[in-house]
Amino acid sequence: MVSTPAPRTMNGLTVHEPSASASWRVALPHTAAAVPVARALVRTALAEPAHPVTADSDTAELLTAELVANAVEHTAGTGPIELVVHLLPTGCHVEVHDPDPAPPGGLTRPDLTPPDPWQEDGRGLLLIRALSSSCGHRPTESGKAVWFRLSAVPVQRRHPA
Repeated sequence: MVSTPAPRTMNGLTVHEPSASASWRVALPHTAAAVPVARALVRTALAEPAHPVTADSDTAELLTAELVANAVEHTAGTGPIELVVHLLPTGCHVEVHDPDPAPPGGLTRPDLTPPDPWQEDGRGLLLIRALSSSCGHRPTESGKAVWFRLSAVPVQRRHPA
């Protein structure tokens, strides 16, 4: 992919930020504290003036939060999870790497049973399938990566800065 310069530390986390590329990679703690950090990184990446991306940042933040929360809640261990954000001319691609090799249930195959309206959870993968232009998962050397893509938003639908 892209060569990454030396990492830097931001808020106690290691951030790999390629200077000549529109990609970010950050190790996140395997705790709920990772969710707001992931949302902030996606928001910051999509606002990057050097690489203007026209993907909807609110949707990107929501779907990123769902992926990170799923990785924290549904994978064992205390090792870090990793967030990777790629800005593309056609939108953005976000991946969350976790140590569990098991595929996420229902991401690429819709559940036939609708979520229980009285439960607080069970809608994350449904949101990812419904709001992303594509999504999926792939094995990695240390577990799996779960990803989604958002297409660029037409200029007239962008949020004002």
